[in-house]
Amino acid sequence: MPIKNRIAEMKEEIAAWRQDFHEHPELQFDTHRTSARVAELLWEFGCDEVVTGIGRTGVVGVIKGKSDSSGKVIGLRADMDALPILEATGVDYASKTPGKMHACGHDGHTAMLLGGAKYLAETRNFDGTAIVIFQPAEEGGAGGKEMCDDGLMERFRIQEVYGLHNMPGIPVGHFAIRTGTIMAAADEFEITVTGKGGHAAYPHLCIDTTVVASHIVLAVQTIASRVVDPLKQAVVSVCAFHTDGNAHNVIPQTVTMRGTVRTMDPEVQDQVEQQLKDIVTGTAKAHGAVAEVDYMRGYPMTVNAPEQTDFVADVARRVTGNIDDNTPSQMGAEDFSYMLNERPGAYIFMGVGDTAKLHHPAYNFNDDAIPSGASWWAEIIESRMPAA
Repeated sequence: MPIKNRIAEMKEEIAAWRQDFHEHPELQFDTHRTSARVAELLWEFGCDEVVTGIGRTGVVGVIKGKSDSSGKVIGLRADMDALPILEATGVDYASKTPGKMHACGHDGHTAMLLGGAKYLAETRNFDGTAIVIFQPAEEGGAGGKEMCDDGLMERFRIQEVYGLHNMPGIPVGHFAIRTGTIMAAADEFEITVTGKGGHAAYPHLCIDTTVVASHIVLAVQTIASRVVDPLKQAVVSVCAFHTDGNAHNVIPQTVTMRGTVRTMDPEVQDQVEQQLKDIVTGTAKAHGAVAEVDYMRGYPMTVNAPEQTDFVADVARRVTGNIDDNTPSQMGAEDFSYMLNERPGAYIFMGVGDTAKLHHPAYNFNDDAIPSGASWWAEIIESRMPAA
């Protein structure tokens, strides 16, 4: 079953929805316009039920098949939120809100799932129930967790759940997936170093926090290179460094640093957290300073279940004939992981060709990928719950 003819016919309509979302980006849970438009379209398609306000501004549509002898219920999830980035695409439908743009392709994810939902509502050629999930706040807000905490899985009796993300650099019509951990856990940390501030001309009377913090930045790099098993993955990045002053002749009393830890294994995650705390406090103490570490666990690892991974890889193979089912894991993170922690399922990457990279000001979702993605969504339902 290649790309579905009906979905191919809808390409321009789906692209118009996508470009409208692109023109009106919204951040985190403030997806009020987007959520309202999604709900409006789902009602127009003839969904059996449309529920808003799940996970604050999430939207859920229920589409029943021609029969329900299987009793199966499958969830399909797309994210809706944009990023706080100033757009530089130059397209006619560029963001009308300066400082906000769809730089990660969530506009495309939402539009493709809407296309799949319209097709499924028209045809209903399946035995069971399809649940289409439109989630806010993937970009740092843990909207997936909010929807799960709001009873998403239990309320709609979801048994399996599937997600998709576009991927620049992979050709249009190609998919990539792997069994097991496909994306990393993403933790955050904040380090506060306190020394003894004073006049820069008399450093011997001070405890220079800038020097201490610099040693800490270098020392924590040994976690990945000398502490973690080389056959396992870990990233420790210090991404922000702030002193409590900006004068040329003042040694600051405090320095604050912020960063992220990415891991693929729960034991490594625990190990890195402990080592980070030990190295930071020990390095500070060795220089006569004091350091505090606030370590925050973030999105968990995104782990694909074996059976469901094999299934959606076969779906991709039927839709376009192009699937890499052993793609390398990514050190990026994804809050679809919360849904996969509650129900078996899988997360797949879909090619959008040679575009700018994700989170870049010039990124723009490639509408030529719409038929592949929307057909993949629809084929999951028709294949997993074939008509009786």
